[in-house]
Amino acid sequence: MLHSLYIAGAEPGSGKSIVVLGMMENLTATVERVGFFRPIIPRDGVHDPLLHLVSGRYELPAGAEALYGCTEDVARHYLTHGDYDGLLKLILHKYKALEECCDLVVCAGTDYSRVTSALELDFNADLANNFGCLLMPVIKGFERNGEEIADAVQVLEETLEDRGCELLATVVNRVDPGRIETVCGHLKQTLKSGIPCFLLPEHPSLEKPTVGEIARTLDARVLTGDADALNHEVLAYKVAAMEVPDFLDYVEEGSLIITPGDRSDIILGSITADVSSNYPKIAGLLLSGGQVPAPQVQRLLGGLNHNAIALLSVTTDTFTTALNVSAVEGTILPGDNRKIAAALGIFEKNVDLGVLQQRISADHTRRITPLVFEYELIQRARSRRMHIVLPEGTDERVLRAAEILQLRGVCELTLLGDPGKIGQRVATLGLKLEGVNIVDPQTSDRRPAYAQAYYELRRHKGISKELAFDTLADVSYFGTLMVAHGDADGMVSGAAHTTQHTIRPAFEVIRTVPGTSLVSSVFFMCLEDRVLVYGDCAVNPNPNAEQLADIAVSSANTAAMFGIEPRVAMLSYSTGESGKGADVEKVREAVAIAHSRRPDLMLEGPIQYDAAVDAGVARSKLPDSRVAGHATVFVFPDLNTGNNTYKAVQRSAGAVAIGPVLQGLNKPVNDLSRGCTVTDIVNTVAITCIQAQASGGER
Repeated sequence: MLHSLYIAGAEPGSGKSIVVLGMMENLTATVERVGFFRPIIPRDGVHDPLLHLVSGRYELPAGAEALYGCTEDVARHYLTHGDYDGLLKLILHKYKALEECCDLVVCAGTDYSRVTSALELDFNADLANNFGCLLMPVIKGFERNGEEIADAVQVLEETLEDRGCELLATVVNRVDPGRIETVCGHLKQTLKSGIPCFLLPEHPSLEKPTVGEIARTLDARVLTGDADALNHEVLAYKVAAMEVPDFLDYVEEGSLIITPGDRSDIILGSITADVSSNYPKIAGLLLSGGQVPAPQVQRLLGGLNHNAIALLSVTTDTFTTALNVSAVEGTILPGDNRKIAAALGIFEKNVDLGVLQQRISADHTRRITPLVFEYELIQRARSRRMHIVLPEGTDERVLRAAEILQLRGVCELTLLGDPGKIGQRVATLGLKLEGVNIVDPQTSDRRPAYAQAYYELRRHKGISKELAFDTLADVSYFGTLMVAHGDADGMVSGAAHTTQHTIRPAFEVIRTVPGTSLVSSVFFMCLEDRVLVYGDCAVNPNPNAEQLADIAVSSANTAAMFGIEPRVAMLSYSTGESGKGADVEKVREAVAIAHSRRPDLMLEGPIQYDAAVDAGVARSKLPDSRVAGHATVFVFPDLNTGNNTYKAVQRSAGAVAIGPVLQGLNKPVNDLSRGCTVTDIVNTVAITCIQAQASGGER
C-alpha cells in the first residue's frame, strides 16, 4: 500500500520547494497517478509558485480547482470567526475528493503567510494527521552549526510525534557544504528515533530570485524580454536616481535596475552597459510608477533586436518597488530549466530515494482522526441510502439534524409524531424538511399489523392483543416494529427518552444476530488526534467471561466496520501474568475464549490502560505485544468501570463521545444521550446507516 505524504516547512525560509520537486520527479516515474495538493493558495494557481511549478511540469490526474483547499481570503474568514475546525473540514473535503482519483498524493504545506503564520506548524501537523499522510518536515540549516541543527531536528521530531504525526523523514535544507560531515556527526549522536534525516547543501543559485519570479510576485507587466531574459538571476538590485555617469559606477553583475519609467537616460545607459564588454551584465530593468518609456525610446529599443534584457513595469513608486523586490525570495518557475536541474541534482545526490520508497510502501497503522471519522461516516452513509426512523419528531435537535441529513442527502428519513405539531415546530424553527416522511403511530394504517406481530412475539409473556395495540401507540415501539418489518432500515432515538425506553423494544422484537449471545454497546471516543472504541459502557452491568469475549469480538467487528484497525485491549487492574484474583482471572479467561473464536484478531489481555495506550509503558510491561501501546479498542471488565472511564475521558480530555452504538442486534437501533447535540444526532444516524448497509439493508 502506498501512503501519501505531506511536505511542510518547519519555519520560514526552509526551502521545501526543492523537496517537493524532488519527490514529485521520482514518484511520477514509479507511480501511475500522483496527485498534488496545496491546502491554501494566495488567490489562484498562477500566483502560487509551487502549484504553478508542479502543474506546469507534471501531468496531474485532476484539474486546477481540485489541487488546493481554499484561498487565503477564505481561510482568513474562517480564522477571523474562530472556526478552525470549519477550515480543516473544508480543506479535508477538497483533499479527499482529489485522493479518490490518485494512487498517491504529494501535499505541500502552507507558506508562513500572514493568514496562518502564528500556528503554521500545528496547522500543517493537523492537516497531515487528518489526511492520513506521512509527514516530511523541512528545517533550515542556514547559519546553524552542527549542534544547533541536531538540537533543532530532535525538538522538531519530538514535537511532531507528540502531536501524533507519523514521520517519513526529516530534511535539513541549506546546510553549509563545509559543515556536512560535522552536522552528520552531531545527528548520529543526538537522534535515536531511527527516522531518516537527510542534509541538502546550500546552492546559491537556488536562493536568488530570477527576473521572472520578481515579475510574477510583483504582478509586473513584461514590456520586452524573452524566456531566457526572464530566467536571469537577480544577484542584487540598484535604485537608479542619479545621472548616468555616476550610476554606471554602481552597476554590479546580475543587478536589477529599478528606475522610474520616464528615465530614458537610465534605461538606454543600462542596456548600453549590458552590451558593452567594459561593464558587468545586468539582470534586467524594473520601471516604477506605472510609467513606460517614451514612444521614441520604445522604437529605438525595438530596433536593437536585444531581447536578452527584460524590461518590467509596475505601478508602485520607486521606494515601494525597491521594498517589494527586497522581499522576493528565490523560487523555481516551470520554464527555469537551469534551476530545476540544479534542484533535482542536489536532491537526488543527497537523499536515499530507495529508503523513502520503502517507507512509503511499508505497512503503517491507519489512525482515524475525528474529522476524518466524521467525513467518512457521511460519505459512506450517502453511498447507499438507507431509511432511518426518528421517533422523537417534535424535538428541536432532531428536526435540525433531519434538515442537515436531508440537505446532505445522507438517507431517507421518517419522523414519528403528530404531523400538525411537527409541522408547526418546523415552521417556528424556519426549517425545510421537504421529502421527510411524517407518520403518526396513533393513526397509521400500519399500526394493526405491527400490533399483531408484537402480540405473536410476546404472547408467551402474557401480552394480550389489546395491550399490544395500545403499546404500538408508543413511538419507540412503533419505530422498532418499522425496522423489524423492513419499513425502515434502522432507528435512532434517546434525545428525549431514556436508554431503557429506546432499547427495550429492540431486545424484545429485533433480537440478536446468530452466534452472538448478547447485545452490547460501544462509544466512539473522538480524541484530538485519533478515534478509539470503548465497550461496553452502557448495557451489560457485570458480564461473565463468555459475555466479555462476546463484547470483545463484537467491538472489534464494529471498529473494523468504521475503518478503525482493531487492536483489542481487554482491560484489568493487572497486566500480563502478574495479577491474581477473581476479576483478573475473568479477563484472562475471556481473552482465551475470544482468541479461540477469532484467532486472527490482534487482542491482548489482561492489560492495564496505561500499557494499552502508552508505547513507553508497553515496552517495559509487554515488549513483544502487537497491541500494547497501540490499542484502538478497549474492552472494560464491567459497566461501572467502563461508564466512569468514558465520562472521565470525555470531560477531562475534551473528547467527543459518539454513542452508545448498539452491537449484536439483527438490525440497527441506536441510543442517544439526552444531552446530545445536533451533530451527535447526525453522526449517530450516519453510523446507523452504515450498520444497516453491513446488515444487508436494501434501500
